[in-house]
Amino acid sequence: MANLFPSSANFLPFKIAICIGTAVAGVALAVSYYATDKTLAVGYQPDQPIPYDHALHAGVVGMDCRHCHSFVDKSGHANLPSANVCANCHAAGAANNVGVKHNSPKLKALRDALESGKPIRWVKVWDSPDYVKFDHSAHVNRGVSCFSCHGDMHKTRVVYKSKAHTMAFCLDCHRNPEKHLRPVEYVYDLDWTAKVYLTKPENEKMLEKLNTWHEKRAAEGKQSVALTERSSPSSFQKSLGIYLKESHHINAKVSCQTCHN
Repeated sequence: MANLFPSSANFLPFKIAICIGTAVAGVALAVSYYATDKTLAVGYQPDQPIPYDHALHAGVVGMDCRHCHSFVDKSGHANLPSANVCANCHAAGAANNVGVKHNSPKLKALRDALESGKPIRWVKVWDSPDYVKFDHSAHVNRGVSCFSCHGDMHKTRVVYKSKAHTMAFCLDCHRNPEKHLRPVEYVYDLDWTAKVYLTKPENEKMLEKLNTWHEKRAAEGKQSVALTERSSPSSFQKSLGIYLKESHHINAKVSCQTCHN
């Protein structure tokens, strides 16, 4: 009996397998490129219309975070600066009629925005998915610093995403807020540490009060952290954090509805 299929049909299964593999790889690449939010990836560092240097402004010059992100303690989101905010220092006529480097090519986008009245098209680096609700004001007004989520922004020249804001990241903070809490007046001091703060001579009474408070908790069988000069920075943070958590009645929620309502 003659063969029903030509000898070339022997390679058909391999061809089909190659086509299916190519199609699957293409779909995977398409999803990863078009359907995945790039801002969720650690290391994400987009080009900005103006090469803003956080290390210079927040670090060397010492500008407060709220100078540019002026709504951060009043709103759920941290706004990006408008052209008028930048113009306060950089536009011609600013700073005693001199405008800091107002003719720099790097500030062309600022000059164009001021002339046209259109906003500067900043590219968001830190963003949350649409299904996540995060309220900046609720955190900074209770003693959670910008540093906890954004890291050393005052030492970063080109902004990039340095931490993964995963569900585990948020839950760890909500379950153990003492690791991040600090006095509200130091929320925007990105160099602040509990150990340096508590070991200053002017805070000696505060340290004594803290140790006495923890001794009482230990006697009651509650979580406590005794401090000495040799205690680690994390111990100082935990000791002060527990005190702030209790005294400010901070009860961070961990239910799904907290962020997904």
